[in-house]
Amino acid sequence: MFWNDDREKNTEFVVPDAVVDLVFHIKCPTLPVDHAHPLSTALLEALPWLAEEEQAGIHLVHGASSGHGWTRPEDPSTEVLHLSRRTRLRLRLPKHRLDDAGKLTGRMLDIAGHSMEVSQSSVHLLSTISTLFSRYILTQEAIDEGQFLEQVAEELGSRGIPCRKMLCGMPHTHSFPDAPVFSRSLMVAELEPEQSVRLQQQGLGGGRKTGCGLFIPHKGIRPVQEDDGG
Repeated sequence: MFWNDDREKNTEFVVPDAVVDLVFHIKCPTLPVDHAHPLSTALLEALPWLAEEEQAGIHLVHGASSGHGWTRPEDPSTEVLHLSRRTRLRLRLPKHRLDDAGKLTGRMLDIAGHSMEVSQSSVHLLSTISTLFSRYILTQEAIDEGQFLEQVAEELGSRGIPCRKMLCGMPHTHSFPDAPVFSRSLMVAELEPEQSVRLQQQGLGGGRKTGCGLFIPHKGIRPVQEDDGG
């Protein structure tokens, strides 16, 4: 008798810790809604190495009423976010930078005249959830929804990530000193665990240091559709 039981076994995907989110408690009653540039400026001043760290990213801060970033106030330049004690500051970082980023603890940051006191932090592994959401993917003002999704599908396809289901939100305009920056929200669904983690690690497009191109887990398409326009 000959018995070869070397069949390929399905093994559970283990989330790597090469890139993680470092999540800080903060004391920060208010922030401008349009705070991409001032938050980035403050953090790059406190942690200069962030600018050269390709895998590093700065999540923008969102309050409970921000609609998961799917909707924004009519005039973000004049609106203020009122933040609760549960609000956190999140940095996406390669593992070897965790100790360096931990030096933010105890710092007081000035975000366009709004004080942010940074305190204790914890490390969060990336998620294997099949649906990911990015509040801001860089785009051009003249590109419509169809063109945007085509470009995203082409980019993801080049990375071996199939586009089974995608949904984009309304365009956003961010104020920067030189010129405005344009972005769109994006949901990508039906990802395999490895694909989900890889997309969170790599992001999409530029602007990681100003909150763009970063993906977070989302509970699914239906809630996104219900939030849109709410």
